[in-house]
Amino acid sequence: MNLPHYFAAPSHAFQSRRDFLRRSGAGAGLLGLAALLHENGLLAAEPPKLGPNPLAPRAPHFGTKAKSIIWLFMNGGPSQVDTWDYKPELAKCDGKELEGFDKNTGFFTAQVGPLMKSPFSFARHGQSGTWASEIFPHLSRHVDDMAFIHSCHTETNNHSPALFQMNTGFSRMGFPCVGSWVSYGLGSESRNLPGFVVMYDTKGRGVPKGHAQNWGAGFLPGVFQGTALNVQGAPINNLVRDTAMTDAQQRAQLDLLNKLNGQALEKNPGDSELGARIESFELAYRMQMAAPEALDVEREPEHIKKLYGIGASHCDHFARQCLMARRLAERGVRFIQIYSGGMENQLSWDGHADIKGNHSGFALETDQPIAGLLTDLKARGLLDDTLVLCCGEFGRLAVSQKGAKPGRDHNPHAFTTWMAGGGVKGGVHYGETNEIGQRAVVNKVHINDLHATVLHLLGIDHERLTYRFNGRDFRLTDVAGHVVNEIIA
Repeated sequence: MNLPHYFAAPSHAFQSRRDFLRRSGAGAGLLGLAALLHENGLLAAEPPKLGPNPLAPRAPHFGTKAKSIIWLFMNGGPSQVDTWDYKPELAKCDGKELEGFDKNTGFFTAQVGPLMKSPFSFARHGQSGTWASEIFPHLSRHVDDMAFIHSCHTETNNHSPALFQMNTGFSRMGFPCVGSWVSYGLGSESRNLPGFVVMYDTKGRGVPKGHAQNWGAGFLPGVFQGTALNVQGAPINNLVRDTAMTDAQQRAQLDLLNKLNGQALEKNPGDSELGARIESFELAYRMQMAAPEALDVEREPEHIKKLYGIGASHCDHFARQCLMARRLAERGVRFIQIYSGGMENQLSWDGHADIKGNHSGFALETDQPIAGLLTDLKARGLLDDTLVLCCGEFGRLAVSQKGAKPGRDHNPHAFTTWMAGGGVKGGVHYGETNEIGQRAVVNKVHINDLHATVLHLLGIDHERLTYRFNGRDFRLTDVAGHVVNEIIA
């Protein structure tokens, strides 16, 4: 007697029940694999739990000295062979053609000239005997606190994509910048100030190419993007409460707004942008008292203002920004970025014409303020837990760019980055360029490696700091990056 068949037919995704059991069983194996990866520290970490305040401070992956970072961005691309990478062989080859040179390395292929020696003299400084250009008379006194990476390189010779890559790890727009990743991973030590502050050129030279994308949060929640200070008027827009409104009235408005937004957030718990918006309103309210005080450099004693160069016509604007950076760092702001130079070529460290005049001018603006910052941080005991980093988006060629006053074109194959404080060794030099400073050849450091090192100094494992977007776990260093342990104390 045939019994009725009560079992459902297999899904069209499987050829048979046996196929269904075989493919389902693979899930048990994956669970075992996940357990093994976790035991060996190879499994991606869970993303930070942001909670109701996404900027609340979070513990790093491991113990470290650096708690904050001041990133000094020499916008335009300083020349390594005219600043910190002394090349006597270049002087010997001055005026000679560089055999086998690819004219497409730079940007202006029709203006390639012969090899050109540095127009500046170099001398040794400090116990480390570090070679420094004459354009840095103040900074050269700090070389024993600085770690130099001479073998940095990137992948593009154009400003905008190079700026994006230095700031985000990718040469195209739309990705979170370093400051956003750091804020996402560690939060902020300050409850009343932004976790990430940006200051761009204040001499009317504009923002860097790529504009606010350089400090944007990309696909991370918007609360992690940089807060850019205005160059004129109030540093932050809409920070002063309307005189017709009392504090109690404003607080009542915010409480109602937060209640309504909170109800919406309960219905959409995954809406990170709404959560960021709630926190941004609260942060703005708290900043009304904290920000004006933090940014008021006139509160500083005269000897401190003089140390930075405040009041000196050649560097007052950058000196004020460096002093603001120190005041923000000591108040718990996690990431501060300052840009020297603006949009167009000669309005930044982009010395296509007259490399001597260009670099002399911008060094005069920045040398004393940066040296003052290092001196001040060290005197206050803040240099140990504040990482100071200085770089551009690429370097410059050893050959000249033809013109009435010769300059240097872009060079993605070599540039120098230096760091101080925050757990780095002082007076060390890592990596080398070739004998004329044209190309990194020894211990090459890619931007992914630079980012991995910065995160490590802040206590973050760059492979574990991830964010899932469009079905993929993204990280600042993408699928690359090695920590430069040789510069870490």
